[in-house]
Amino acid sequence: MANTKPIRIQSITEGHRLTGLPKPQHPLISIIDCADLHRNSHAGTPAAICDFYTVTLKRGCEKLSYGQQKYDFDEGVMAFVAPNQVLRGPSDGPPITLEGWMLFIHPDFLWNTLLAQKIRQYEYFGYSTHEALFLSDKEETTINNIIDNIKQEYQANIDKFSQDVIIAQLELLFTYAQRFYERQFITRKITNSKVLDRLDALLSDYFTHEDLLNKGLPTVQYVADTLNISTKYLSSLLKQLTGQTTQQLIHEKLIERAKEKLSTTELSVSEIAYELGFEHPQSFSKLFKAKTNQSPLAFRASFN
Repeated sequence: MANTKPIRIQSITEGHRLTGLPKPQHPLISIIDCADLHRNSHAGTPAAICDFYTVTLKRGCEKLSYGQQKYDFDEGVMAFVAPNQVLRGPSDGPPITLEGWMLFIHPDFLWNTLLAQKIRQYEYFGYSTHEALFLSDKEETTINNIIDNIKQEYQANIDKFSQDVIIAQLELLFTYAQRFYERQFITRKITNSKVLDRLDALLSDYFTHEDLLNKGLPTVQYVADTLNISTKYLSSLLKQLTGQTTQQLIHEKLIERAKEKLSTTELSVSEIAYELGFEHPQSFSKLFKAKTNQSPLAFRASFN
């Protein structure tokens, strides 16, 4: 039986060794060619949890998943993985020739720089691989030029300016990635609209469930898992499309259902609260008033 437990890779040097690559030229930052990685890998390579950041740009991804859909992409595809997240290795399927590169950045390289804190604010490091960034040829050229600059710098003789130059290039790389991600939210209108439609259907079905009290209110994690996207990506998407967070949209659907019950049934406020998953009616009344500036009873009275 194959070992499916992820292995932990604590250093970039260890990562090179495990994949059959030469020792890195710099212990805290490295750029490798995907073709070299593929040649030195084998089917069934276990998933890995790395103690460093990984940024990947690759081509040759057949039928890459994006949410619950699949696309054929010949363009560059970027993915971002933070420390302690799972990085998947090659599958047991037929070999695929990949083009591209992988950038490894150990957190120690960022120590005592502004980027050490700022890097945690880039939401795409929390996205899963099926929410990767798709690049146009022009965007890919921009990114590759930055990678070439980083590689050239750490391969040269290290001096007191080397780290500052590389840090500046990394910040430029992440800023462009942020720009391209926001463009992706806009240009993928059809896919994004489908996510919104599925979210609306999911919440509508959830709030009509007869056993809602035992299930409780839907959590952001539950919604994201059901939609097969990460919580951070869902949050970014909804902010771009609606200006609201996932939690706000959950509450919006809840209030919509509550208004329907208040205006079309004779159920008490407590009964409605229980049916909508609230253990305590006071919590329901407080949320309703915060969202509508009316108490449930005042809202009901407006229909009489």
